[in-house]
Amino acid sequence: MPRRLSQFLFSGLPMQRLCKCFLMLFTFGFVLCCEALTQEPSVPSLVSAADSDSSALPDAPQSQTTGQSPAKKSDDVTLANTPAHILKDQVAIWTSPARIREHDLAYLVPIGLATTLAITVDHQTMSSSKLDDPSLNSHAATASNGLLGGFVAAPVIIYGLGHIHHDEHATESGILAGEAMVDSLVVDEVMKAVSMRERPTLDGAKGKFFQSGVGLNSSFPSTHSMIAWSSAAVIASEYDGPLAKLTAYGLATGVSITRVLARQHFPSDVVVGSAVGWLVGRYVFHKHRKADEDY
Repeated sequence: MPRRLSQFLFSGLPMQRLCKCFLMLFTFGFVLCCEALTQEPSVPSLVSAADSDSSALPDAPQSQTTGQSPAKKSDDVTLANTPAHILKDQVAIWTSPARIREHDLAYLVPIGLATTLAITVDHQTMSSSKLDDPSLNSHAATASNGLLGGFVAAPVIIYGLGHIHHDEHATESGILAGEAMVDSLVVDEVMKAVSMRERPTLDGAKGKFFQSGVGLNSSFPSTHSMIAWSSAAVIASEYDGPLAKLTAYGLATGVSITRVLARQHFPSDVVVGSAVGWLVGRYVFHKHRKADEDY
């Protein structure tokens, strides 16, 4: 076992060690659950077995009985249906362990290793004199807020343009990106309530978890990163071109990096926030999007 990882896991009092292990298991398990959602987006979690059979037949003839029409309408990507979709997304996200499969380990292992390594270097990174620069921190914070504002505004602009030009693809993209951001924000707040991690600016950047005085201002995970990556995942999936992907994911990466440079988050905070945000965004896209040929 690497020396830093060993020190992280086995340093401190027994209760502190238990808390650290619990947090790592919680993070790895949640990432795995999100990956299970993206791998099997067609598995419904709020419908009966009968509804599951019908939803598994996307190419069925359109001539259905009148009793099935309301269900079809409720699945449409519209602003009116979005609140109900968000509620269903949350139930699916938090009950997703029932859909975990062995092949998901191919994604859990690298993400888990990246998170573990990031946690082991958190203190060293944030204690560096190179980051202890008020001017750098201020400019980085401004940049991260500006980039996040762009990700929040983008779905609104895309939806507005789609509505004006009667472009269903654009309106869907805007709605789903907004839905993904709301979903990720809910997940983020729950994870913050569980982790209760100190910010890098406190207590010599030790990044202690489970500090009751932190409340919902926990450093873990990064809200900016999670929201940006959820929005980017939907936009890059809806507009599946290399330029769109490079722009969306490049700007999302900028958000994550500047949160560390601003000394607002530890590296592990942005790694987990980015990964979970991306997985939530991909889930929303695969779950609710219309087939390309429908446009």
